[in-house]
Amino acid sequence: MNRLLLDTSFLVDIERGGEDLHGAVLDEDDAAIAAVVVAELEAGVHLTDDRHRARRRAFVDQVVEELPVIPYDLAVAREHGRLLAHTRRSGRPRGQLDLVIAATAAASGRQVVSADVGAFDDLPGVALLGG
Repeated sequence: MNRLLLDTSFLVDIERGGEDLHGAVLDEDDAAIAAVVVAELEAGVHLTDDRHRARRRAFVDQVVEELPVIPYDLAVAREHGRLLAHTRRSGRPRGQLDLVIAATAAASGRQVVSADVGAFDDLPGVALLGG
């Protein structure tokens, strides 16, 4: 069983491709999302046009109902600070929300699943599925 943390880009690809959430995540896997992923998905609901909003709302509601949401707590904040310092030292900046997702994965012992692997590769202590 893999302990997975699903990134926003992975979930958006599922939704856009019309895939079933269960089909994309194996039943034997322990999948979750970071709280910040909910914010990113909610922004997508509010930014889409009227003809896609209901479908996108239904998908986001399904994700939130079926996957545990890991909060930004003290352990995540400490990992976030560590990763932020690393990216500044290395000269390879990353998106702030991607760093929160990476920190959540590191703090919870999960592997990141993302369609944007470059946002997470080479971050110390952050495991990527297949990476």
